[in-house]
Amino acid sequence: MPVSNTVKQLPLSMWLREGANYENYFASVNRQLLASLKSGDEQFVFLWGNAAVGKTHLLQAACHVATDRGEGSVYLPMNEAAQFVPGMLEGLEQMSLVTIDDVEAIAGNRDWEMALFNLYNRIREGTGRLLLAASKPLPELGLLLPDLQSRLGWGLVYQVQAMSDAEKLLALKLRADSRGFELPDEVANYLLRHYQRQTSALFELLERLDQLSLAEQRRLTIPFVKQVIEAEE
Repeated sequence: MPVSNTVKQLPLSMWLREGANYENYFASVNRQLLASLKSGDEQFVFLWGNAAVGKTHLLQAACHVATDRGEGSVYLPMNEAAQFVPGMLEGLEQMSLVTIDDVEAIAGNRDWEMALFNLYNRIREGTGRLLLAASKPLPELGLLLPDLQSRLGWGLVYQVQAMSDAEKLLALKLRADSRGFELPDEVANYLLRHYQRQTSALFELLERLDQLSLAEQRRLTIPFVKQVIEAEE
């Protein structure tokens, strides 16, 4: 079955962040999950957890690995489902890797659930992999199709755990190091105390700080960071 025309018309990397990779994911208590994803041994993986615990990062990192190997992959965030139609899942089993984020966004929609159920079965018959993520565990998603809930539970089901503040500090320094600049401890601590606590927001701010510090030829100091944060308010 050919990949659907809807998917062909979409740049499949349009939602992928360039910097999402396994190397700059601070695994912490999620080390076992990271090792499993890197091995690629699991054909089906369902991740769940609160916002900003790294689910999207892991799905996108898996896509980047597949792309680097020359394999076909796709990342679909279902919180953008209003732009899609369920038929876009047709033919995706030809991809080596399909990742579907925000599954809770289509829970309760029978057409989408049936499309996902059929995709799962087609992938199961082949050699591809399916990685999914949601904000809630399977029993709490509110899926209409019992068979879909059952299928999604057949593979690895893992709750992605949040990081402590100390781990967030280390994660920020790791992300800065991966971008080629040093993040002083006092600046990292300031970010944790005076900015949003979600790691995704902190990482996005860190990227902007890196770009602005290069553009303005300024070091990352607390006064500079404070100025950037206040300018965004």
